[in-house]
Parts: sequence; C-alpha cells; structure tokens
Amino acid sequence: MCVDCVKSQFPDRGNTCLEAGAYLLNYDRCAACQERDVLQSSHRSREEVDEEEIITYNHVCQNCHHVVAKHEYTFSIIDDYQEYTMLCLLCGRGEDLISVSPEDPRKMASLF
Repeated sequence: MCVDCVKSQFPDRGNTCLEAGAYLLNYDRCAACQERDVLQSSHRSREEVDEEEIITYNHVCQNCHHVVAKHEYTFSIIDDYQEYTMLCLLCGRGEDLISVSPEDPRKMASLF
C-alpha cells in the first residue's frame, strides 16, 4: 500500500461498502510514475472462512502496475442481519448491518 498515492488514508465512508471499484475522489496520483489515470484491479480473490465471504484485490496503476492499495470486503450473516465491511487505504473504512427480515426489529423498537 502506498500512502503517497492517496489524499486521505482510510477515509470514513460510513455505511458505504464497495465489493468492486475504487473511490477515485481520494486518489491523488501514482507515486511511482506521477500519472493520474484509471486504476485497475488485480489479484482478486474470494474465500469463505467460517461462513464469512472475504473478497480482496489490489488497486493498481494501469501505467506502471504500482500497487496503490489493497482492498478488503467482507460479507457475513449474523443472527438476522447481513453484515458488510470494507477496509482499504484508498476507498476507506465502512460497515453496514441490514436486517434480513422485511421489518427491521431495530427500527421498530425506535418507534416506541
């Protein structure tokens, strides 16, 4: 990972969790070749560990193949909720928890 390629390290993205793509607003330029071009994804892998899906890939400069950041996205089901997380120097930190039920019990409790 290269801190010189990004404007801000691990920005807080709230509940935004990207399984693919890149947060290009945070991309300054490639520290190796000084170009600011579209990033490619490389070394994409998907594995399941203890009922958790983990997707990882590298954000790579398309000109010189310098690795800008490693992106990690996870998905799991915990009780009645789908949990998503993202951790990436470029795309940031994010997590989200969504009910699998049509009526989210957390939202219903806040009504009373």
